[in-house]
Amino acid sequence: MHIAIIMDGNGRWAAQRHLPRTAGHRAGAKAVDAIVAAAARHGVGTLSLYAFSAANWNRPTAEVSALFTLLRRHLLTQTRRCLEQSIRMNVIGRRDRLSTDLRQLIEHSERATAHCAGMCLRIAVDYSAQHSLVETCRCLQSQSSLERSRFVEQLAAVDHATAPAPDVDLLIRTGGEQRLSDFLLWECAYAELYFVDCPWPDFDAQAFEEALAEYGRRERRFGGIPAAQTAGSSSSHG
Repeated sequence: MHIAIIMDGNGRWAAQRHLPRTAGHRAGAKAVDAIVAAAARHGVGTLSLYAFSAANWNRPTAEVSALFTLLRRHLLTQTRRCLEQSIRMNVIGRRDRLSTDLRQLIEHSERATAHCAGMCLRIAVDYSAQHSLVETCRCLQSQSSLERSRFVEQLAAVDHATAPAPDVDLLIRTGGEQRLSDFLLWECAYAELYFVDCPWPDFDAQAFEEALAEYGRRERRFGGIPAAQTAGSSSSHG
């Protein structure tokens, strides 16, 4: 199972408490630890977290700096936790606009956890699905014929994904907004969408389990006909 999460609402969480936005981001980083552990306990195969979008560069410089400071700290502390839980870490997105030291930290975390056989934790940094799709098409433009599998492989290469990820089964967005915000557009073609009002820092293990329960109540047809209707149709013509 592949779960993707748009971790939204850190700033609003802080504003409600009359705190600076950076305090919301720090609280959000703690929520990440809890949800990663919960996903691993529930046997999730792939967990993709939207940490920093390409559009987030438009935020104030001080806030961007604080976000990357938290990311560095997260990589340092989470890598050890991932090793303990056999979780493979992968940072997806552009890297040409990241600092040299951050790229080195990312590469270290990926190498250190490459052998882990448990859940794959993907953290999207400087990520834009539209950019990834355009770059993939640009790289493949000379090919006269193209299989879907080849496109997916190239998309993974553009995203610096260690391997092509399965399609997203469930996309969760916190914070009350109901849009994809340029996140995993290709992979979310048939994803179940789950929007909650609570800001990301308040999204805990119980809230994660409620999202899983809601997913379990939905019927995944992928364009087909529900099994009950198929059975009824067969019996009526029998």
